Amino acid sequence: MASESDSTPVTQQIGRNVEWSSADLSHTLHHPDLEIAASCLLRDRNGKSFEFRDLYKEKAAIIIFVRNFLCYTCKEYVEDLAKVPKSFLQKADVRLIVIGQSSYLHIQNFCSITGYHHEIYVDNDREVYSKLGMKRGETSTSSAGSPHVKSNVITGSIKSIWRAITSPAFDFQGDPAQQGGALIVGPGNRVHFLHRDMNRYDHVPISSLLRYAGVQTIHFGHQRPMLEV
Repeated sequence: MASESDSTPVTQQIGRNVEWSSADLSHTLHHPDLEIAASCLLRDRNGKSFEFRDLYKEKAAIIIFVRNFLCYTCKEYVEDLAKVPKSFLQKADVRLIVIGQSSYLHIQNFCSITGYHHEIYVDNDREVYSKLGMKRGETSTSSAGSPHVKSNVITGSIKSIWRAITSPAFDFQGDPAQQGGALIVGPGNRVHFLHRDMNRYDHVPISSLLRYAGVQTIHFGHQRPMLEV
Protein backbone atom coordinates (compact mmCIF):
# COMPACT_ATOMS: atom_id res chain seq x y z
CA MET A 1 0.00 0.00 0.00
CA ALA A 2 1.31 3.42 -0.94
CA SER A 3 2.20 5.73 1.92
CA GLU A 4 0.30 8.94 2.50
CA SER A 5 3.28 10.94 1.27
CA ASP A 6 3.13 9.15 -2.11
CA SER A 7 -0.31 10.60 -2.85
CA THR A 8 0.49 14.13 -1.70
CA PRO A 9 0.96 16.63 -4.55
CA VAL A 10 4.61 17.61 -4.88
CA THR A 11 5.36 21.29 -5.30
CA GLN A 12 8.46 22.76 -6.84
CA GLN A 13 9.57 26.32 -7.47
CA ILE A 14 10.52 27.20 -11.04
CA GLY A 15 12.48 30.42 -11.27
CA ARG A 16 10.48 33.21 -12.91
CA ASN A 17 12.30 35.07 -15.64
CA VAL A 18 10.57 38.42 -16.05
CA GLU A 19 12.01 38.83 -19.54
CA TRP A 20 11.03 35.24 -20.50
CA SER A 21 13.50 32.96 -22.23
CA SER A 22 14.67 33.54 -25.80
CA ALA A 23 12.49 30.62 -26.92
CA ASP A 24 9.43 32.19 -25.31
CA LEU A 25 10.21 35.63 -26.74
CA SER A 26 9.88 34.30 -30.28
CA HIS A 27 6.19 33.65 -29.55
CA THR A 28 5.56 36.76 -27.44
CA LEU A 29 3.97 38.66 -30.31
CA HIS A 30 0.77 40.55 -31.00
CA HIS A 31 -1.36 37.62 -32.09
CA PRO A 32 -3.87 38.43 -34.87
CA ASP A 33 -6.48 35.97 -33.56
CA LEU A 34 -6.27 37.55 -30.12
CA GLU A 35 -6.88 41.01 -31.57
CA ILE A 36 -10.05 39.75 -33.27
CA ALA A 37 -11.31 38.11 -30.09
CA ALA A 38 -10.38 40.94 -27.72
CA SER A 39 -13.75 42.73 -27.81
CA CYS A 40 -15.92 39.60 -27.50
CA LEU A 41 -18.18 39.60 -24.46
CA LEU A 42 -18.01 37.10 -21.61
CA ARG A 43 -20.30 36.77 -18.59
CA ASP A 44 -19.48 36.03 -14.97
CA ARG A 45 -21.59 33.96 -12.57
CA ASN A 46 -23.89 36.94 -11.99
CA GLY A 47 -24.47 37.57 -15.69
CA LYS A 48 -22.29 40.70 -15.76
CA SER A 49 -20.54 41.26 -19.11
CA PHE A 50 -16.81 41.75 -19.63
CA GLU A 51 -14.70 42.08 -22.75
CA PHE A 52 -12.25 39.22 -23.28
CA ARG A 53 -9.35 41.70 -23.23
CA ASP A 54 -10.26 42.67 -19.65
CA LEU A 55 -8.88 39.32 -18.48
CA TYR A 56 -5.30 39.97 -19.55
CA LYS A 57 -4.79 43.67 -20.23
CA GLU A 58 -3.12 44.42 -16.88
CA LYS A 59 -1.38 41.16 -15.93
CA ALA A 60 -0.52 37.75 -17.33
CA ALA A 61 -3.26 35.14 -17.30
CA ILE A 62 -3.50 31.38 -17.71
CA ILE A 63 -6.84 30.89 -19.50
CA ILE A 64 -8.36 27.42 -19.82
CA PHE A 65 -11.20 26.87 -22.31
CA VAL A 66 -13.28 23.82 -21.38
CA ARG A 67 -15.55 21.79 -23.66
CA ASN A 68 -18.78 21.97 -21.67
CA PHE A 69 -19.71 21.86 -18.01
CA LEU A 70 -21.15 18.32 -18.28
CA CYS A 71 -17.97 16.84 -19.77
CA TYR A 72 -16.43 14.49 -17.19
CA THR A 73 -12.87 15.09 -18.43
CA CYS A 74 -13.35 18.85 -18.04
CA LYS A 75 -14.85 18.38 -14.59
CA GLU A 76 -11.89 16.28 -13.45
CA TYR A 77 -9.39 18.70 -14.99
CA VAL A 78 -11.02 21.66 -13.23
CA GLU A 79 -11.07 19.71 -9.97
CA ASP A 80 -7.28 19.66 -10.24
CA LEU A 81 -7.14 23.35 -11.19
CA ALA A 82 -8.97 23.99 -7.92
CA LYS A 83 -5.94 22.60 -6.06
CA VAL A 84 -3.68 25.44 -7.26
CA PRO A 85 -3.20 27.74 -4.24
CA LYS A 86 -4.13 31.38 -4.73
CA SER A 87 -0.91 32.32 -2.96
CA PHE A 88 1.15 30.74 -5.78
CA LEU A 89 -0.71 32.85 -8.36
CA GLN A 90 -0.46 36.03 -6.32
CA LYS A 91 3.28 35.58 -5.84
CA ALA A 92 3.78 35.23 -9.60
CA ASP A 93 1.22 38.00 -10.35
CA VAL A 94 -0.70 35.69 -12.69
CA ARG A 95 -4.46 35.14 -13.03
CA LEU A 96 -5.96 31.66 -13.43
CA ILE A 97 -9.19 31.69 -15.44
CA VAL A 98 -11.60 29.05 -16.74
CA ILE A 99 -13.93 29.85 -19.64
CA GLY A 100 -16.91 27.65 -20.48
CA GLN A 101 -19.44 27.90 -23.29
CA SER A 102 -22.74 27.40 -21.47
CA SER A 103 -25.20 29.84 -19.93
CA TYR A 104 -23.78 31.72 -16.95
CA LEU A 105 -26.57 30.12 -14.90
CA HIS A 106 -24.52 26.89 -14.80
CA ILE A 107 -21.36 28.48 -13.36
CA GLN A 108 -22.24 28.28 -9.69
CA ASN A 109 -23.20 24.61 -9.80
CA PHE A 110 -20.06 23.71 -11.78
CA CYS A 111 -17.89 25.48 -9.19
CA SER A 112 -19.73 23.71 -6.38
CA ILE A 113 -19.14 20.21 -7.75
CA THR A 114 -15.49 20.85 -8.72
CA GLY A 115 -14.45 22.97 -5.73
CA TYR A 116 -13.07 25.52 -8.18
CA HIS A 117 -12.53 28.91 -6.51
CA HIS A 118 -10.54 30.88 -9.07
CA GLU A 119 -11.97 33.11 -11.83
CA ILE A 120 -14.52 31.68 -14.25
CA TYR A 121 -16.56 33.12 -17.14
CA VAL A 122 -18.69 31.86 -20.02
CA ASP A 123 -18.62 32.53 -23.76
CA ASN A 124 -22.19 31.48 -24.46
CA ASP A 125 -22.02 32.27 -28.20
CA ARG A 126 -18.57 30.63 -28.54
CA GLU A 127 -17.18 33.74 -30.26
CA VAL A 128 -13.83 33.61 -28.49
CA TYR A 129 -13.58 29.86 -29.11
CA SER A 130 -14.21 30.45 -32.81
CA LYS A 131 -11.90 33.43 -33.25
CA LEU A 132 -9.04 31.68 -31.45
CA GLY A 133 -9.50 28.66 -33.72
CA MET A 134 -10.66 26.16 -31.08
CA LYS A 135 -11.67 22.97 -32.85
CA ARG A 136 -15.02 21.20 -33.17
CA GLY A 137 -15.20 17.42 -33.36
CA GLU A 138 -12.61 14.90 -32.16
CA THR A 139 -9.68 13.42 -34.04
CA SER A 140 -8.91 10.83 -31.33
CA THR A 141 -10.19 9.82 -27.91
CA SER A 142 -7.05 8.35 -26.39
CA SER A 143 -6.57 9.30 -22.72
CA ALA A 144 -2.97 8.09 -22.57
CA GLY A 145 -0.68 10.40 -20.66
CA SER A 146 -3.33 12.56 -19.00
CA PRO A 147 -2.62 13.01 -15.29
CA HIS A 148 -6.00 14.64 -14.70
CA VAL A 149 -8.62 12.22 -16.09
CA LYS A 150 -9.51 9.60 -13.49
CA SER A 151 -12.67 8.07 -15.01
CA ASN A 152 -12.83 5.78 -18.00
CA VAL A 153 -15.16 6.56 -20.90
CA ILE A 154 -18.00 4.37 -19.58
CA THR A 155 -18.07 5.55 -15.97
CA GLY A 156 -17.32 9.12 -17.03
CA SER A 157 -20.18 9.19 -19.52
CA ILE A 158 -22.60 7.74 -16.96
CA LYS A 159 -21.60 10.45 -14.49
CA SER A 160 -22.12 13.14 -17.14
CA ILE A 161 -25.60 11.83 -18.00
CA TRP A 162 -26.55 11.70 -14.33
CA ARG A 163 -25.40 15.28 -13.82
CA ALA A 164 -27.46 16.36 -16.84
CA ILE A 165 -30.56 14.67 -15.45
CA THR A 166 -30.15 16.09 -11.95
CA SER A 167 -29.01 19.60 -12.90
CA PRO A 168 -31.41 22.55 -12.37
CA ALA A 169 -31.70 23.05 -16.15
CA PHE A 170 -31.64 19.94 -18.37
CA ASP A 171 -29.37 20.85 -21.28
CA PHE A 172 -25.91 20.02 -22.60
CA GLN A 173 -24.38 23.04 -20.84
CA GLY A 174 -22.49 23.83 -24.04
CA ASP A 175 -21.94 22.40 -27.52
CA PRO A 176 -20.84 18.74 -27.03
CA ALA A 177 -18.73 18.89 -30.20
CA GLN A 178 -16.74 21.95 -29.13
CA GLN A 179 -13.16 21.37 -27.98
CA GLY A 180 -11.26 23.59 -25.58
CA GLY A 181 -7.69 24.75 -25.22
CA ALA A 182 -5.24 26.73 -23.14
CA LEU A 183 -3.79 30.21 -23.48
CA ILE A 184 -1.12 32.12 -21.58
CA VAL A 185 -1.40 35.79 -22.43
CA GLY A 186 -0.63 39.27 -21.17
CA PRO A 187 -0.03 41.76 -19.89
CA GLY A 188 -1.63 43.29 -22.94
CA ASN A 189 -2.01 41.64 -26.32
CA ARG A 190 0.95 39.31 -26.05
CA VAL A 191 0.52 35.56 -26.46
CA HIS A 192 3.11 33.41 -24.69
CA PHE A 193 1.46 30.02 -25.23
CA LEU A 194 -1.55 28.70 -27.16
CA HIS A 195 -2.81 25.12 -27.33
CA ARG A 196 -5.96 23.93 -29.11
CA ASP A 197 -7.29 20.61 -27.82
CA MET A 198 -7.80 17.90 -30.44
CA ASN A 199 -10.17 15.87 -28.27
CA ARG A 200 -11.68 15.67 -24.78
CA TYR A 201 -8.47 14.27 -23.26
CA ASP A 202 -6.01 16.64 -24.91
CA HIS A 203 -5.56 19.01 -21.96
CA VAL A 204 -2.19 20.61 -21.33
CA PRO A 205 -0.91 19.26 -17.98
CA ILE A 206 -1.57 21.86 -15.31
CA SER A 207 1.99 21.61 -13.98
CA SER A 208 3.27 22.56 -17.45
CA LEU A 209 0.97 25.58 -17.68
CA LEU A 210 2.07 26.79 -14.28
CA ARG A 211 5.72 26.34 -15.20
CA TYR A 212 5.32 28.18 -18.52
CA ALA A 213 3.71 31.10 -16.66
CA GLY A 214 6.36 31.21 -13.94
CA VAL A 215 4.07 29.94 -11.19
CA GLN A 216 5.19 27.48 -8.51
CA THR A 217 4.07 24.10 -9.78
CA ILE A 218 2.01 21.27 -8.35
CA HIS A 219 2.48 17.69 -9.53
CA PHE A 220 -0.57 15.53 -10.31
CA GLY A 221 -0.82 11.84 -11.10
CA HIS A 222 1.12 8.77 -10.05
CA GLN A 223 4.58 9.79 -11.26
CA ARG A 224 6.66 11.98 -8.97
CA PRO A 225 8.33 14.80 -10.93
CA MET A 226 12.02 15.05 -11.64
CA LEU A 227 13.72 18.08 -10.15
CA GLU A 228 14.52 20.89 -12.59
CA VAL A 229 18.11 22.06 -12.34
